[in-house]
Amino acid sequence: MKNSFKLLTLASSLFFGAALNLQAEEVPLDRIAAVANTGVVLESEIQDLIQSIKQQAKNNNQELPSDNALRVQVMDKLINDSLILQIGERMGVQVSDAQLDETLTNMARDNGLSLEQFRENIIADGLEYEQYRESVRTELISGEVRRASVHRRVYISPQEVGNLLKMMKEQTTNEVEYQLGHILIAFPADPNQEDINAAKTRADKVIELLNNGSDFARIAIASSSDSNALEGGDLGWKTINEMPTLFSEIIDGEAKGTVLGPIRTGLGFSIVKVKDIRGKEVVEIEEVESRHILIEPSVILSEAKAEEMLQGFLDQLNAGEADFAELAKEHSDGPTSVKGGDLGWADPNSYDPAFKDALARLDINEYHKPFRSSFGWHLVQLTGRRTLDATEKMNENRAYQMLYNRKFGMESARWIKETRDQAHIEVFDLEEK
Repeated sequence: MKNSFKLLTLASSLFFGAALNLQAEEVPLDRIAAVANTGVVLESEIQDLIQSIKQQAKNNNQELPSDNALRVQVMDKLINDSLILQIGERMGVQVSDAQLDETLTNMARDNGLSLEQFRENIIADGLEYEQYRESVRTELISGEVRRASVHRRVYISPQEVGNLLKMMKEQTTNEVEYQLGHILIAFPADPNQEDINAAKTRADKVIELLNNGSDFARIAIASSSDSNALEGGDLGWKTINEMPTLFSEIIDGEAKGTVLGPIRTGLGFSIVKVKDIRGKEVVEIEEVESRHILIEPSVILSEAKAEEMLQGFLDQLNAGEADFAELAKEHSDGPTSVKGGDLGWADPNSYDPAFKDALARLDINEYHKPFRSSFGWHLVQLTGRRTLDATEKMNENRAYQMLYNRKFGMESARWIKETRDQAHIEVFDLEEK
């Protein structure tokens, strides 16, 4: 993703000297705050994100750390974003305006708002809508790059799945969920014993502050090197089996409010707090059955042409002039073409967000107009919908997904650390011109 320099404006100032000379002074309104390989982080980007975080904290009555500590976390995030977007550019990952608009519309709908009302709320919070819109594009690209880069690093053996299924059947704690907070005091690249000792001292100090009543989220924002630091270190609700193994071994049976650690990992020292405990909720999940035709744009097939082709297929289907399976076999890209585009039964959460959202709006046997996902352009038909009791159906797929999510979090942290360690990063002091 190419970074661009924002336009610098010139302001003229009038100075009265002995000869009443007029001088024009150049006043930069933006500057480069950091360089990350071929990308840059602008001071305006830092200030925009800080403003957004402060507004969100104000809305949630959340304490924040000092401005300096918040700036460090924001700088780290923007450097990570820049590096990930550069990887995305090399991978060819793109989010079109149409896909971005559809995502924003879905975000508005999830909040019970129209897109215009959603836009007005963003502006009312003191944010510029176009900047917010581009930040959503960045998050979409970053998510896709992270998934693609980390996925190949995660291996789960059949034995692991079998062991987890057996353990879940024997455990009574499987019906308990813990809301966790996490703070990571990270090691530098290639740490020596002095680095490890310094990190341990910092971790012990953090635990002392927490045990003396300091706000966990505020300390996480100020001190954590984990990717969720700006969310106050919140890991959400998890059962014992959904946690990283190092956490599950010490959290089982602990009381609400307990602070645990420091736990040494390959990345640094982790500190975990049991923020809340509840009985596991009975969760009914919906599975969908669908089929699709995928057209992947290329140098010889434009975005507009791909959408036009699928619209033509949709017109034929609505007129009864074509068969969906035959169209998929002849024209669809991807492995499902040989099956007439049939995707079978699946949890919609396993699909690309745009694909999931499209299915959510369909009735049985209804077609969705052509839309863009990160894979290309789709014409999709919903062929079935059913509800399953997720608490009863603990099959191999569920166990596999739990293991995958557990490993993905750890590998994702390792991946971004390795990416940063291999990058050329230069941060400029505020005083530097």
